[in-house]
Amino acid sequence: MTMRRVIKVGTSVLRGAGGRNTEQVIAELAASLCGLWERQQPVVLVTSGAVGLGCTALGRSQRPSELEGLQAAAAVGQGRLMTLYDQAFARQGRCVAQVLLTRGDLASRRRYQNACRTLEQLLAWGVTPIINENDTLATDELRFGDNDTLSALVAEAVQADELVLLTDIDSLYSGDPRSDSTARPIAEVNSLAELEALSGAAKGGGRWGTGGMTTKLSAARIATASGIQVRLADGRDPAVLNALLAGEARGTVFRASATPLSHRKGWLAHALVPKGSITIDAGAEQALLEQGASLLAVGVRAVDGAFSRREPVRLLSLDGRELARGLCSMDSDELEQRKGQRGLVVHRDQLVLTHSEGPQA
Repeated sequence: MTMRRVIKVGTSVLRGAGGRNTEQVIAELAASLCGLWERQQPVVLVTSGAVGLGCTALGRSQRPSELEGLQAAAAVGQGRLMTLYDQAFARQGRCVAQVLLTRGDLASRRRYQNACRTLEQLLAWGVTPIINENDTLATDELRFGDNDTLSALVAEAVQADELVLLTDIDSLYSGDPRSDSTARPIAEVNSLAELEALSGAAKGGGRWGTGGMTTKLSAARIATASGIQVRLADGRDPAVLNALLAGEARGTVFRASATPLSHRKGWLAHALVPKGSITIDAGAEQALLEQGASLLAVGVRAVDGAFSRREPVRLLSLDGRELARGLCSMDSDELEQRKGQRGLVVHRDQLVLTHSEGPQA
């Protein structure tokens, strides 16, 4: 069966283990991905590592904590990272393309569509897109914060069948195995409800990574809601990726939703960065959740934040729960004046439900 995959490799994997250095890890990775192309299975790679390579080149033993330091280290390391990938794929007779993204590139519908078209053309040409966050230019409000989230959004953008997260842990566990002797590996997560129940086991990232299990669960949430299977495994073992690609059961698999979001609804739910929030009354909540209705101004009770027309907002219940996200047809000042009156606020075609049962059309 032909599959389209997105592979995400983290900094902790690229730094190498068992005497292997970054160059060797990338060479092994390139050989595995080129094997997919030989089987007519397109692949996109989302990679970390620019900041780490930059720190190594600069002789720094610790990752910078301030934004300016991270951006400068990324500027030093990104070229080195792409050179390693370019050389490794070239030895396999394959071409790669560098694609650097910020959150703003995916939050803008026009730029999102442009990115999708570019990625589709690269895949049609048999070129492997090598994607990283544009750490050199991204400001705090435009950062993904981790490449787990970026990889899930890229998987949505290219409509992948599977997202593979290669990390420094062999599986999702029922607790933190470093401190909980009763923690057990979890081989399969079948629903969003199961995923939410396990989220308490997530911990923060390590010294060189920014993701940690929390962001991997978030990535799984994004991807599975869009009908994409997610597999999480220990990428430090050079045999693991080939085993996964051969269909072997390794690590944890997160099953795709049986009722996935459409391409546009996935963008509304996950790629947008809300500019404000709108609190609605119980009647409007019922109409949204049970009748698939649009949001009208008569149901609006409070407006928070400053936003313009057609900017993304969160729709909240009276007790503060997020119910949905969508594009508002009024700016915040106009809506403040018209709340409780007549007028369309968010059309149902520009809205996706995000309440506790998971994103829904």
